[in-house]
Amino acid sequence: MNAHAGGVSLRPYQAEAVARVVTHFRASSEPAVVVLPTGSGKSLVIAELARLARGRVLVLAHVRELVEQNHAKYLDYGLDADIFSAGLGRKEAGRQVVFGSVQSVVRNLAAFGGADATQRPFTLLVIDECHRVSLDEDSSYRQVIERLRATNPHLKILGLTATPYRLGQGFVYHRHHHGMVRGDEACFFRDCVFEQPLRLMVKQGYLAPPRRVDAAVARYDFSRLTPSASGVFQEAELNRLVAGHRATPGIIAEVIEHAEGRQGVMVFAASVVHAEEIMGYLPAGQAALITGATPGHERDAVIGAFKARHLKYLVNVAVLTTGFDAPHVDLIAILRPTESVGLYQQIVGRGLRLSPGKTDCLILDYAGNPWDLFAPEVGAPKPAGDTEPVQVACPECGHANLFWGRRDGELVIEHFGRRCQGLVDTSTGEPALPGEGGAVQQCDFRYRFKVCGDCGAENDIAARRCHGCQALLVDADDKLKEALRLRDARVLRVAGMQLESTTNARGLPRLKVTYHDEDGASLIEWFALETPAQRGAFAAVFLRDHLRAPGSAFRPTAPGEVVDEQKRLRAPDFVIGRKVGRHWQVREKVFDYAGRYRKAYEV
Repeated sequence: MNAHAGGVSLRPYQAEAVARVVTHFRASSEPAVVVLPTGSGKSLVIAELARLARGRVLVLAHVRELVEQNHAKYLDYGLDADIFSAGLGRKEAGRQVVFGSVQSVVRNLAAFGGADATQRPFTLLVIDECHRVSLDEDSSYRQVIERLRATNPHLKILGLTATPYRLGQGFVYHRHHHGMVRGDEACFFRDCVFEQPLRLMVKQGYLAPPRRVDAAVARYDFSRLTPSASGVFQEAELNRLVAGHRATPGIIAEVIEHAEGRQGVMVFAASVVHAEEIMGYLPAGQAALITGATPGHERDAVIGAFKARHLKYLVNVAVLTTGFDAPHVDLIAILRPTESVGLYQQIVGRGLRLSPGKTDCLILDYAGNPWDLFAPEVGAPKPAGDTEPVQVACPECGHANLFWGRRDGELVIEHFGRRCQGLVDTSTGEPALPGEGGAVQQCDFRYRFKVCGDCGAENDIAARRCHGCQALLVDADDKLKEALRLRDARVLRVAGMQLESTTNARGLPRLKVTYHDEDGASLIEWFALETPAQRGAFAAVFLRDHLRAPGSAFRPTAPGEVVDEQKRLRAPDFVIGRKVGRHWQVREKVFDYAGRYRKAYEV
């Protein structure tokens, strides 16, 4: 342990997080992120950074509970700081360190910077629960940031979060200190400078171990529910599935049974109507409900009674996933679908803090949530319900990428990655870490790509212009439209792909690939695999596009091997053939199609 002023001590990982932040900001003014699991003591890290800072510090949070909690940890150092929060009845901004709610600060920007500000400019801005910082420049956080930067262009900005992921956006930072790209270039935060894994926290005894129990009674079926464009489930849809559901009485009876001998129970409901129904089945006088519409004074009274253990059950609807601290909670009942592993971790995290007499936290999931509590975010929306995070090594830099995919045993037979996430040194192409001194960039290897007809560069499949020569890339619809106009061209809407190990007229082994459309028309291509050159050509012109897990080390040496492993191959959406003499030749294939033409069997 590292002792500090006022008898406060930091755990080793907290001290390391502080050291990484200091090192980063000595070399850069780019916004940075620290990722610490729920219950890991972010408030202590914030307090230590505020203590070390030489200039003025503003610490922002989105709920008053966090403002109060972070302020209290700083006071433990024997130091004083201001609070700027209407919800806490204080609007002070004169001291070196100020803890504020973003809503109050954004309504009083004149007190925090600009020509009419009376105080010295802030040098450090700390944002708790920084995954709430939007890319929208008109959002509250961004308005505060721009005001502070107006008086100090070199403002250091640090975000802390347990879940560095935003629905509809992906990761909130661009690069990770382990040497990989997570979010895209548009991310506001540039670097994650420190991350403490949840599994390690539990293993080292800093968090209570979660114990997930398979529910013995019927569950809710949310499998057909799809999130909105913003990635969030709609309450009306949730209501339709759970309101008056016949499984609810049995589910709550089971929760009550498991709660015997437990200290505190949190129930996460799918909707307000659902939560009100749940309250009707819980023991009278032992349960309370909090929703987004609960008045502030009533909410405070309920939370106070729950923390004092006058209430055993606390039911809520999407309002206590962050900024809520009741360490005695040792049973979490999830009766709602969660849109991401990040939200799932936030919910379960309410029960992982240590508390006297607490040995673990029981997790009862009645919504069939597919998330692994210890699995990291992948960063892209889940493409299908049966996909899982898979590790895919880059054939160029060796980086172990994390993509959504499918396995057959230990073999990754499909993944949905587009580009390697590894960081490499720009001069050597070798794997590199951000902040090591040399210039780093994202590895150029692409698993799926669109080739520029002008310069041959490989581009993202959604790119409109070539990143190499800036030429406008040929649109797949234009390509199909042009081929359809030609008399000597054939366009197949592929309904099936058949592979056959056969021989040619001279008795030599060949791989025959036949593409069929819905009406029975077909196009055929042939491949030889006897020589290294032929196998190399096959890998380049066929495997690179057809592998469901591109970049994998599948290098067949005979047609039969390809046929035996055809589960690893995918068919194109369209095939374009041109007539050469009396025969048709496959000239082009279209994969990952998302245009206006119908694909095979689409309704």
